[in-house]
Amino acid sequence: MKILVTGGAGYIGSICAELLLARGHAVVVLDNLRKGHRAAVPAAAKFYAGDICDRTTLERVLVAEQPDAVMHFAALSEVPESVENPELYHKVNVSGSLLLLEGMAQHAVRKFIFSSTAAVYGESSQVPIPEDAPPRPVSPYGATKLEIEQRLPEFAAANGLQYVSLRYFNVAGASAERGEDHRPESHAIPRLLEVALGQREQFNIYGRDYPTPDGTCIRDYLHVLDLAAAHILALEQLDRVAGRIFNVGTSRGFSVLEVLESARRVTRHPIPAREAPRRPGDPPVLVAGAERIQRELRWHPRHSSLDEMVASAWAWRQSHPRGYPED
Repeated sequence: MKILVTGGAGYIGSICAELLLARGHAVVVLDNLRKGHRAAVPAAAKFYAGDICDRTTLERVLVAEQPDAVMHFAALSEVPESVENPELYHKVNVSGSLLLLEGMAQHAVRKFIFSSTAAVYGESSQVPIPEDAPPRPVSPYGATKLEIEQRLPEFAAANGLQYVSLRYFNVAGASAERGEDHRPESHAIPRLLEVALGQREQFNIYGRDYPTPDGTCIRDYLHVLDLAAAHILALEQLDRVAGRIFNVGTSRGFSVLEVLESARRVTRHPIPAREAPRRPGDPPVLVAGAERIQRELRWHPRHSSLDEMVASAWAWRQSHPRGYPED
């Protein structure tokens, strides 16, 4: 198939593009490069610089490329930023996604894999969290993703859209060629590695008073290669599983302190840390109930060791100490 990957210059989108190409699919990437990096786009992918909020750009790409399917990663995804600027998150994540879906309907593109998030659950009382847990997002970011999930059945009924929504938990790790490079960096593992590289003085622990065993947030960490594999399985089995929502995680949680200790082991660096105030919108625990995706897609994580995830990220950062070259 020919796959349009929106946000394909970003961390997850670029690695999914890499694996799609390895599976023999043709890949077209659309990215505005505000968060992504041109150097992250695989050389074999066709690249368009453009924004999903620009109807003209979407029309140009859809007409020129006539893709068979879309994997939609283009979005803003920082929880604290979404709390500070909810209007921007609604514009990009909701309005931009709806423009994309409308363009797909006009050009009879009926296969859609949606990059969603565990943030739709908010502070769930169920751990691990199953897909049928009531969605109660506590951040505008989570709310924008949920709004698109709730609109997808309308496009399915009206236009025959076949879709799957993948709710990610915490993504980590790297492929041999591509890794995580956000500017500024807000994710825990890359920030830990920046300390180990001498690029950051210390690691901030945002909150030590959560209702967890060690007082820090607990997250389900998932290797980015396993996440990319889930996307490809969902796409290649879409006729059978259309309309489904899947959690993508390992069903095991690690606290911030456990991630800190893993980074110290892998990098052999002391990584000084200090306590900082909680960040708004951070639930205490997010751990996936992943039975559905294992049962229905036959997906199983192959890289579930936290140290393995950190080691792959560390190997990439050592070869790219400043991340990708400036665009």
